[in-house]
Amino acid sequence: MENNYTDNNSSANNRIKNFFTIAISFLVGMTVALYFVPGRQSGLSKMQSNKLDEVVKYINSYYVDTVNTDQLFETAINSMLQELDPHSTYANATENKAMMESLEGAFEGVGIQFSIMNDTIMVISTVSGGPSEKQGIRAGDRIVTVDGKNVAGIGIQNDEVMKMLRGKKKTNVTIGIMRQGYPQITDYTVTRDVIPTYTLDIAYMVDPQTGYIKINQFGATTAREFSDAIEQLKKKGMSKMILDLRSNSGGFLDAAIQICDEFLAKGEMIVYTEGLHVPTDKIYATRYGNFEKGDVIVLIDDFSASASEIVAGAIQDNDRGIVVGRRSFGKGLVQRQIDLTDKSSIRLTVARYHTPSGRCIQREYGKGTEAYYEDFIDRYYRGEMSHSDSIKFDENQKFKTKNGRTVYGGGGIMPDYFIPLDDDSTLNAYYQVLNSSAIIQFAFNYATDNKEKVLKQYPTAASYVKGMSVSNDLLKQLLNFYTQKTGLKVKDLNNDSIKELKVWLKALIGRDIYKEEAFYPVINSSDKTFLKAMELTKER
Repeated sequence: MENNYTDNNSSANNRIKNFFTIAISFLVGMTVALYFVPGRQSGLSKMQSNKLDEVVKYINSYYVDTVNTDQLFETAINSMLQELDPHSTYANATENKAMMESLEGAFEGVGIQFSIMNDTIMVISTVSGGPSEKQGIRAGDRIVTVDGKNVAGIGIQNDEVMKMLRGKKKTNVTIGIMRQGYPQITDYTVTRDVIPTYTLDIAYMVDPQTGYIKINQFGATTAREFSDAIEQLKKKGMSKMILDLRSNSGGFLDAAIQICDEFLAKGEMIVYTEGLHVPTDKIYATRYGNFEKGDVIVLIDDFSASASEIVAGAIQDNDRGIVVGRRSFGKGLVQRQIDLTDKSSIRLTVARYHTPSGRCIQREYGKGTEAYYEDFIDRYYRGEMSHSDSIKFDENQKFKTKNGRTVYGGGGIMPDYFIPLDDDSTLNAYYQVLNSSAIIQFAFNYATDNKEKVLKQYPTAASYVKGMSVSNDLLKQLLNFYTQKTGLKVKDLNNDSIKELKVWLKALIGRDIYKEEAFYPVINSSDKTFLKAMELTKER
């Protein structure tokens, strides 16, 4: 995503537009799968079914142009579901497969992370032990052909690349690579295999007592990844935990329940669900968790939704820990996935979930889907992302936590400690560069060209985080690269923007060389929400 800033006044507006774009992308992709049931007999009466068939027959017989009947039916299904609520959705067979691969924790392919830069497919990293790494493909390589077909300089898109590289296990794909220092294309024949995906980004010790764990979504492997991370960090001395659920849009409800069970004592309520056609289901902690003792701080933001809100709400309502950040999205509808005969599926809302105190955190959606999403975006204009007192609570939805604190329902989880959205007008230069692709491309190029040198100086991620600093000369190179790429000059460059840009450049270079082990510790060093959480761990 690239946004270019031209003056002080447009900077603020562009930041808002950038926020909207992120918000819309986030909302489109958000879902919670509770469980699966086979398709059932249609609820249509014979007259309704005949009526639908009759309309399609007349369209096919008399419409002025050729019609894709399958697409018509998919459009009709989508329209019906959209009339119900914002989160009942339809996925065709391809979309359904891609979503389930993401949540189930594995897909079949070649095992690379790529990015399209300057109309060229760049290998960002290879999965450790995966098919591409075994064949010798490495970060920094440029993919120019796939099975003999040119893929460079033709405007190829991400989904097209994935279609080419993904495929059934044990099938082959030949990837043509251009590598710096080698003038000719080298072909690598890669045998596709099962590639694991992970929902836990990182787990590390911030200080001798405090562990930090970030979960990006709730999938089939999340509970196991989380349990393993707790065990590893406890061996390193963790007695306090920061659990980062920011920008986590949800996933499997069962994964969220298992995460809560790690913190809560047996018999404490985690969540309950209610719906017209399903029985009320109350879910309690059932076993000894790995972290029932010790301070817990949960980080959330406007994009924390669904399963993330279950975890934050359960910890808050049971007074097991505190929540820091901004009001969460407010998705309290439970979807049941129903697989259809053609391998497509619908995710139908069957219940609402409630936190232990009785809160339903689902926002109002009775005015339609468009108004529902506009309300989320309007939070920015109402000022509630900058000032907690701008949030309007329904006085009829007051609830009490286990220890008697007042919490509110009707629209997301409100944190115990509010951290405003970064929207500092003194950081215009920082936003200008950060919200373009230039900084990512510059960091990637630098990491590719200097990897051996950096690794020699900093053999581990920890030594890089502790010792590496971005020089003024390197920052100048970035700013020149930005101007060359965008045709714009960086304006209002002050010490605060310089400081933040150096942090991000260090983090991005670190990610390209050491992966997340260098990225998050660097980014967190200047993150206001994280720093507030660290301040609170020292007070508790």
